[in-house]
Amino acid sequence: ILMPLADFDAGDAEALYAGAGSVDWSEHLDPGRTLAVDFSGIRPAVAHGRYAEQRVKDAVVDQFRERTGERPSVDTRDPDVRINVHMNGEHVQVALDLSGDSLHKRGVREAGTPAPLKENLAAAMLLRADWPEVAAAGGGFVDPMCGSGTLLIEAAWMASDTAPGLLRTSFGFLGWAGHDEEAWKELVDHALERQESGLERLPPIVGYDRDASAVRLAIENVRRAGLTGHVHVERRELGRAEPPSGAERGLVAVNPPYGERIGDRHELVPLYLRLGDALTRRFGGWRAMILNGSDCQVGLKPEKTWRMDNGPIVCRLERFEIVASEERDADAGGPGPAEDFVNRLAKNRRHLAKWLRREDITCYRVYDADIPEYALAVDVYGTAGGDWLHVQEYAPPSSVDTGKAQARLRAALSALPAALDVDPSRMVYKVRRRQKGAEQYGRQGERSQMLEVREGRCRLLVNLTDYLDTGLFLDHRPVRAWIGEQAAGKRFLNLFCYTGAATVHAAVGGATSTTSVDLSNTYLNWLGRNLERNDVNRREHHRVQADCSAWLEECEERFDLVFLDPPSFSNSKRMEGSLDVQRDHAAMIRSAMRVLAPGGTLVFSTNLRRFELDADLADEFDITDRTAWSIPKDFERSAGIHRCWFVRHGGEGSA
Repeated sequence: ILMPLADFDAGDAEALYAGAGSVDWSEHLDPGRTLAVDFSGIRPAVAHGRYAEQRVKDAVVDQFRERTGERPSVDTRDPDVRINVHMNGEHVQVALDLSGDSLHKRGVREAGTPAPLKENLAAAMLLRADWPEVAAAGGGFVDPMCGSGTLLIEAAWMASDTAPGLLRTSFGFLGWAGHDEEAWKELVDHALERQESGLERLPPIVGYDRDASAVRLAIENVRRAGLTGHVHVERRELGRAEPPSGAERGLVAVNPPYGERIGDRHELVPLYLRLGDALTRRFGGWRAMILNGSDCQVGLKPEKTWRMDNGPIVCRLERFEIVASEERDADAGGPGPAEDFVNRLAKNRRHLAKWLRREDITCYRVYDADIPEYALAVDVYGTAGGDWLHVQEYAPPSSVDTGKAQARLRAALSALPAALDVDPSRMVYKVRRRQKGAEQYGRQGERSQMLEVREGRCRLLVNLTDYLDTGLFLDHRPVRAWIGEQAAGKRFLNLFCYTGAATVHAAVGGATSTTSVDLSNTYLNWLGRNLERNDVNRREHHRVQADCSAWLEECEERFDLVFLDPPSFSNSKRMEGSLDVQRDHAAMIRSAMRVLAPGGTLVFSTNLRRFELDADLADEFDITDRTAWSIPKDFERSAGIHRCWFVRHGGEGSA
């Protein structure tokens, strides 16, 4: 808030000095006080801001020195009076900054604590929602993802007629010579009376968050705001958010995460759908305001939308009038959403149940685009803490109507957790599309959340969030089990080892040594952690960061068991040229066979759909197609998921 003092033209620094000196500064500042000058401009005649600030400061100080022999000091951090100077070309405006710090700083948040939502934007959300009228009618307030509690505090203050700057101890006018201390005290006392009266009629206000640290911070901020006992905050999952007792109507306001990385946005889709589901199931008859900075939808049609900027992020402020899910279902008539998809999930689970128990399998594929309209791959990852769902959407062809595809996707994702009895917060969603170059191994997110799963006797780490793949190719399960069974007393080589799951099976199975080769240090470190989990991280297990083709050319060792599973294509900057499995597989197999000991077996696998094995290889080696054997029961619906061969030196027989 600026109080104009002077308005003049200045073509240079001396004219700026003269113009600033034309103000009678004794009316605004005592010589014993401190000052600071802030300068801004649009193509200003005095282009150097620091120099312009210095000349204005000189004008003020020189005026006091000439008149009184004293001069005010400069304090750029916490001055008694802050002078604001703005130049537009040669035009100058000089003003006093009466507010000091930005008015969105209410005096609640601890200094240096960042927040995803500024208080003034939170207040704007509430005013767009007509929250004062809703509160006056007795409506409740809920923020199901409350974070540090900004919306809760703003809602409570607005409903209780609390002045938003009441807790501030510093304003720019407090050091101004024209400040009327008595009038200010009367205003503050009046504001305190209004707050006291307003808190007595405050409606129920509740905040939930799944993050314990966020809940602790929100409770502390509520205490700082003087709202303890008036605002309730507790740790609770989004799906368990509910209206406060006795509140039949009210407002839900939420600022959900936006996900600034592409992969993160894909992972947010289930979260937004859970939000929409929670609104319709628990908050029928309520109004909702969502500050949506992502491309995700909650599955509901907003009544009204405004553009709002949350810092650099362009957001949509969406207002919804919530209809209860029972009413929506009754209005729609017929079967529920994604009923055919849910039925197929149940059928697949029944079909796999006995096999999963018999084979003691905890990570498996339960659905793989069985119904063309629901083009998803759904994998279950069992952990000690409960199951997780890894859901990948196959990008639909251009012939599919985008709107209908999105509606079916939202219906399927909404139904999945309940259909498979998995906590909705344990579902990760991604879009699987054709990858090019380095994209196939690129990061999708930044959570770095590792989960431990079990496969036979092995414990393996998976990461469901940060990469397109999880660190464990489920369709290779039989091959890894076979390697573990055959490895006792043998030397094992894993080429293009990825995260080394096959190496772990060999090590646990009693291999005398293992060598794992990959260009990625990330994957080799992942393998190291996998080995540690199984107490086999010893000197006999070697990890080599190298281009596999180049490494094979120089290798002088011999191995009894070799696993060669190259990517379909790679053009990593750390290798010479590129790798194309169709073009290069014959040379790679010949190089691998050179290091395979007599009597040994090379397992060659590829997931290239249209792969053709070089026919000349059969003239040099004994080759057996083991594709049918290598594909597990849970991948039978997509038998083309990979191809697999056993290769041995001639005259040694086939498996």
